[in-house]
Amino acid sequence: MASQQRILLLFWVLIASSSRAITSTWTQDEIIAPSKLEMFVDELPNLTRVQGFNLVNGTLKPKFLNIGMFKKKWKFHRDLPPTPVFAFGTSKFTASIPGPTIEALHGIDTYVTWHNHLPSKHILPWDPTIPTAIPSTKKGIPTVVHVHGAIDEPASDGNANSWFTARFEEKGPTWSKRTYHYRNMQHPGNLWYHDHAMGLTRVNLLAGLIGAYIIRDHEVEAPLRLPSGDEFDIPLIVFDRSFRKDGTIYMNSTGNNPSIHPQWQPEYFGDVIVVNGKAWPRMTVRRRKYRFRIINASNARFFRFFFSNGLQFIHVASDSVYLGEPVVTNETLLGPSEIADVVVDFSESKSDTVILANDAPYPYPSGDPVDDINGKVMKFIIKKNHEVDTWRVPKTLIKYPSPDLSSASQTRYIAMYEYTSDIDEPTHLYINGKSYEQPATETPKAGTSEVWNVINLTEDNHPLHIHLGLFVVLDQTELVNLEEFKTCMTKLNDAIMCHISKYASGKKIEVPAHEKGWKNVYKIAPGNVTKILVRFSYIHSNASYPFDATAEPGYVYHCHILDHEDNAMMRPLKFIK
Repeated sequence: MASQQRILLLFWVLIASSSRAITSTWTQDEIIAPSKLEMFVDELPNLTRVQGFNLVNGTLKPKFLNIGMFKKKWKFHRDLPPTPVFAFGTSKFTASIPGPTIEALHGIDTYVTWHNHLPSKHILPWDPTIPTAIPSTKKGIPTVVHVHGAIDEPASDGNANSWFTARFEEKGPTWSKRTYHYRNMQHPGNLWYHDHAMGLTRVNLLAGLIGAYIIRDHEVEAPLRLPSGDEFDIPLIVFDRSFRKDGTIYMNSTGNNPSIHPQWQPEYFGDVIVVNGKAWPRMTVRRRKYRFRIINASNARFFRFFFSNGLQFIHVASDSVYLGEPVVTNETLLGPSEIADVVVDFSESKSDTVILANDAPYPYPSGDPVDDINGKVMKFIIKKNHEVDTWRVPKTLIKYPSPDLSSASQTRYIAMYEYTSDIDEPTHLYINGKSYEQPATETPKAGTSEVWNVINLTEDNHPLHIHLGLFVVLDQTELVNLEEFKTCMTKLNDAIMCHISKYASGKKIEVPAHEKGWKNVYKIAPGNVTKILVRFSYIHSNASYPFDATAEPGYVYHCHILDHEDNAMMRPLKFIK
């Protein structure tokens, strides 16, 4: 292992020497104090919306989209110089942070050719000593787009090794097609798209490669009479960044174990909170109901959202699935990549302004407390006049089948490990003690359900995301005598041989009511076993997949803390016939 690390370190030195001037800039420029940026001075942007379908003579037809990734400058705050970013758009001029919201229709195909127009060198430091997509010419920025929550063929899923550089000049080992096919045959709900390139996901998302994707089904959704239309149905894509005084994004260029990984850090946190591309924006609203599709697009930060004046969230959906009935909460906790689809009734406000705030420690759950800067998200200015509100929140939303344990064809144990150096700093993270490159051990059949017992042996909460699969969280149970169990697992890596039933006997963590439905990502609590029922089929119909799920390059499951996913908390998910 030591010799391999020396070889990797030498490789890093060779690459870094070609961009020493950039590295010097990274280390010398001063980070701007967030307190120097006045809050709530920029209006919340209205994200561009792109239809993923055509209407021809009154008939809905599939649509082909060309969406590019461009380097450009973006104004995150009134008083911050324009920032070099990577942005999605139908052109460089229209490219934005986040990218355009793609609005698809249930049952109508959307085809997207994702074009890489990025330069030869990255705007952020990256680390080739972790498993990373590296072009043979050492030029070009690998990217590949994953639509998070989509139920589609493997070749269109955005496999980490299906990356490509500008003009498709270089392609990863599992690349197979330029145009991705999104069938949109699943239930209506909230998805989002982002880069998924091997070892570069964290830096490509930090640079700006994110956007919302919504599947609508008017026949099912219209009778609900939830707030709709561009004014009242609004995606809020929230993330954190740090900036230098020159406006550039700051990312630490020195790793916590620099002799092993010169750059990689276990988590990225920024003190500036950004919503829809603006730092701490403001929004003027009317005294009526609004629907907000809140996406946590941070690399590692959890958000526990609440309103400063006690306004409540009425949850109508989470991740990509509607709830069976609405759930009212005073706060909502979102891990990276989680979505809360909520209605907020501003007519209930007793004040004319309200702050959307956050009090989640970072790293979650046992890290630093938020402060007055990163504890604020955005401000709503509420008009004084009350209005007649035709929107409503019905008592029943969309009912999907409840989880059926008797249908499970397999029970699996999935263990999360963190490994540290001799200075007790994280070096990498694995699932089931295996690297991503080792053969798949999770090999379900399409159309089946499985029980997964996810064992978190680390101190962090890990948002688990399963591509293609939807799951329901059944329970979370504390592990007693954790260190004893961890010692056995580190040695044997076998939950049954380590007598997990003896250790999984502690306190239960109640699953929040608004998270008891079907999800595609969930927060796996540290020192606990989380039991989930995973379903590899549609939940709204008995139809089989209209594609071959067993085809190459398969799928993956991983932690959605991007710094963990990149090094290397991700495993292949291979379907068999």
